[in-house]
Amino acid sequence: MSRACNDYWRWAVVALAVLVMGCDSGPKRVPVSGRVLIDGQPLKTGTVMVAPADERAAFGQIDSEGRFTLTTEKEGDGCVAGSHRATVTATEILNPNETRLLVPPRYMDLSASALTVTIEGPTEDLLIELSWEGGHPQTIRTESAGDIDPNAM
Repeated sequence: MSRACNDYWRWAVVALAVLVMGCDSGPKRVPVSGRVLIDGQPLKTGTVMVAPADERAAFGQIDSEGRFTLTTEKEGDGCVAGSHRATVTATEILNPNETRLLVPPRYMDLSASALTVTIEGPTEDLLIELSWEGGHPQTIRTESAGDIDPNAM
């Protein structure tokens, strides 16, 4: 191989390495944390999921003060900016045959939830407000541990 050909391949490898190092490994995420309130009071347990349409969902555990921090891949890396559908799931196991829903079922199912959040940039103040709309926590009873009785809902 000629010296010119060797130089060409050497520069091609260097250029490729520079391109690979400069490429973003995915969509830009922004740090997001906030609070979940239900009827004006902090939800004291549960999980928030924010589901961008074409990206991986972000999740956050809700603490005893209603606070959460979203994580997509690495702890606290946040979520992509935009307006996204969201869910909040919170339950309490009463015994092997009973589970109490701490939020209305409509907030727990992504396909049924009308809950959306808008993330415009990094924030520590994303507020998610839920309501029982005059209802109250529901208890789901099962015939045997693990089997949900659809008539109990």
